[in-house]
Amino acid sequence: MIEIREATKEDFPRVLELIMELAIFEKEPDAVEVTVEELEQNGLGEQALFKCFVGIYDGNIEGISLCYPRFSTWKGKTIHLEDLIVTEKMRGKGLGKALYNKVLQYAYDHRVKRVEWVVLDWNTDAVAFYERTGATMIKDWYLAQMDQQSLENYIKG
Repeated sequence: MIEIREATKEDFPRVLELIMELAIFEKEPDAVEVTVEELEQNGLGEQALFKCFVGIYDGNIEGISLCYPRFSTWKGKTIHLEDLIVTEKMRGKGLGKALYNKVLQYAYDHRVKRVEWVVLDWNTDAVAFYERTGATMIKDWYLAQMDQQSLENYIKG
């Protein structure tokens, strides 16, 4: 049986394991810098920067969905779905959809105007899943990022 609930402090070591699993799947195994302590500090309490839901199957955390609030100058309150992670052995068994549904219900309950996320173009299974749920893949926008070193270089100019 699948259970979806908010993550607790005790869950964050497993959450980090799943983040690492995703990084390996996305061919970025050395990119993860976040620690369990950072997850705890930023994901719990009244001033939490993100909401993390865990997906439990047979008593084990087999997936997570992590989202956080954003603000659109055009729309108002929005939510960004940062990651939806399901262990390889649980893919196709409904856990990912249950985690996705939890984020969308959370967004709906908080009356946000939009939920947005990024998906790798080569992850065709994920793209197809999201499109089946009514999501639109916006192909005429670039994703722009500035990592910590680039930010420092720019500021110190």
